[in-house]
Amino acid sequence: MNPAARNRALGAAFAFALFGLDQLVKYWVTGPLGINEIGDVREIVPFFDLRYTRNYGISMGMLQATSDTMRWALVAVTCLIALVVTIWMMREHRGGEILPLSLILGGALGNIRDRVQVGYVVDFADLHFGDFRPFFIFNVADAAISIGVAIMLARALLVRDKPAEPAPDILSDEKSVAPAETKQ
Repeated sequence: MNPAARNRALGAAFAFALFGLDQLVKYWVTGPLGINEIGDVREIVPFFDLRYTRNYGISMGMLQATSDTMRWALVAVTCLIALVVTIWMMREHRGGEILPLSLILGGALGNIRDRVQVGYVVDFADLHFGDFRPFFIFNVADAAISIGVAIMLARALLVRDKPAEPAPDILSDEKSVAPAETKQ
């Protein structure tokens, strides 16, 4: 298997593992830990709680799905985005691009499943410093998507790929013979 194909396979495997981790943690929080109703909170450390919320919208609660039609429209849009990310990932050759795409894909799949299964995305991770919350309440999938997007942006802004080696110019070959001059 060539390195690009291996990177793509690893990216796909990572995306599905991340999807599984997201679903496992959501099950663990809402099942065995019993944090499954609005208002349920369990302090883990002074700056991090498990706090059950339902996100009917997309990132940061935007575009709230207030009807069943809007819910399925969000599912469709998110599925389309996941499809585009999958195609992009399967065409990509560089591992540095495949990793963030797999984070985005795995996170998208986790949130798609929630929205299809229960009609909203289960969020529970609450990072706070007193009353200051640098993030909305999130889940593993949200964190993966955010990290993937941040890596993509950082790579786009900070990483310059080496230019491809120029092809040899056969017209400037030193061994070539100049055309003979014609005498008049």
